[in-house]
Amino acid sequence: MAKVDLDSLSIEELAALRDNATDKLAEKVAARQAELEAELERLSQYGKPAKKSLGAAPVAKVKKSDEAAKKNDEAKEPIAKEPIAKAA
Repeated sequence: MAKVDLDSLSIEELAALRDNATDKLAEKVAARQAELEAELERLSQYGKPAKKSLGAAPVAKVKKSDEAAKKNDEAKEPIAKEPIAKAA
């Protein structure tokens, strides 16, 4: 790939370069996404059906040892008898 001297480019040339890079990146991302979806579809025949939900990230499960540590910490902390601040 040829090196480009960004300092020598005008604002219009830099904006055009940015637009071209953005377009090329979007093409590559779309192509890779299609590849991954096709592979996921192929692999889904071996197990659970493929999930297509992109909205929520998977939630990490809490380990039992973490729950026990949290309960121990809560038991050590004193419980306030009066509210610290009142809402106006």
